[in-house]
Amino acid sequence: MKAFGYYWGITGVLVILLFAIIRLSFRVFDMLSYPLSVWQWLGLVMFALYMAYAEGYKGFHLNFAPRVITRARFFLDKNNLKRSRYVILAPLLCMGYIHATKKRKLVSFLLTSAIVLLVLLVSRLPQPWRGIVDVGVVLGLFLGVTSIVYFWIQSLKEGWVSPIPADFPGGEQEK
Repeated sequence: MKAFGYYWGITGVLVILLFAIIRLSFRVFDMLSYPLSVWQWLGLVMFALYMAYAEGYKGFHLNFAPRVITRARFFLDKNNLKRSRYVILAPLLCMGYIHATKKRKLVSFLLTSAIVLLVLLVSRLPQPWRGIVDVGVVLGLFLGVTSIVYFWIQSLKEGWVSPIPADFPGGEQEK
């Protein structure tokens, strides 16, 4: 049961991100059917580079991805009696929505709310601008998926220590 929570937590997060990548990729392909001006190509390249850095590296690689793996390891602790009640909701636990400090929950919910607001605003943009934004988002999400897989592989090595805290309530840490 412990291994199920661990694998379900990580793969659940990956499935959510991959679903978003697939959905947004259709808009990117639609954008490619439009003739882009030099300014639009420049905007696409600049925004894609910005999103690769801001979302892919700073957001995912330095923060979200290692935290997902660190929080998933919660299920591998043999002495943790609480782990079984969170197994079904393991992806939510890995993302910091449940069984987290108040600050982690607040940050997770505020970030999600901001993302939903941005999605609603971007959906109002006409093509090709909508697709240009989506190129950057898809790139950032792809780097996020690869970062999660990278930290997952790293965590399998003997003596791996997470670069960031798990943010469990009451100072509880993964073991």
